[in-house]
Amino acid sequence: MDSIAMLATTAGAFLLAGLVKGVIGLGLPTVAIGLLGLLMTPAQAAAILVVPSLVTNIWQFVAGGELLALVRRMWPMLAGIALGTWIGAVLLPSGSSAQATVWLGVALAIYAGLGLIKVQFSVPPHAELWLGLVVGIATGAITVATAVFALPAVPYIQALKFERDRLVQALGLSFTVSTVTLALALYHAGEMHMALAWPSLVALGTALLGMRLGQMVRGRVREETFRLWFFLGLLALGLHLALRGVL
Repeated sequence: MDSIAMLATTAGAFLLAGLVKGVIGLGLPTVAIGLLGLLMTPAQAAAILVVPSLVTNIWQFVAGGELLALVRRMWPMLAGIALGTWIGAVLLPSGSSAQATVWLGVALAIYAGLGLIKVQFSVPPHAELWLGLVVGIATGAITVATAVFALPAVPYIQALKFERDRLVQALGLSFTVSTVTLALALYHAGEMHMALAWPSLVALGTALLGMRLGQMVRGRVREETFRLWFFLGLLALGLHLALRGVL
């Protein structure tokens, strides 16, 4: 594939991924890497992902107030993400992540199904310290294996019972930390190259455009409608991951 076709495909993938992220607050890594994985190795796709993911996640996080309060509440999980990423990059064996991706997709689809039938989880305040740390470690390790930040971070954050906009903001904070630690892991593995600068810039521009369009859609829907689309989006992402791991 020539460079122009690659840039066009990258633009289309990240426009769609940004749209999904703007509506439901997540999904940019899953959609983008799933599509780009048809054309390049997962490590190359993850390297292109770093810049647009970091920028859109910071945007998502800061688009709201009470930033320090959110950081204070979520710091155990954020610290766990950093530790789990180090464990995944240094201690876990390298190799195919297809099987891990299948199970990740299945688990995400199951969680989405429970949400659609309104089975809800909650985390008592006294458990947030230790459970947040455990969830963060697992999330960091899974991120290294799959370049997807969703599990188990998303179910955990959902169980913290944030209202709609604060939920999206909390997801942005979690994904920002995951993106930074993933970038460090990719650098450690020697996967960050200047040749990916142009694809990364194209990805950033189209992801921002798609995210803005998605935010406009999210701002016009009711709470219950948002909840329905949130879990439908998780279900679609889970099925996408599972099928990508099998095929």
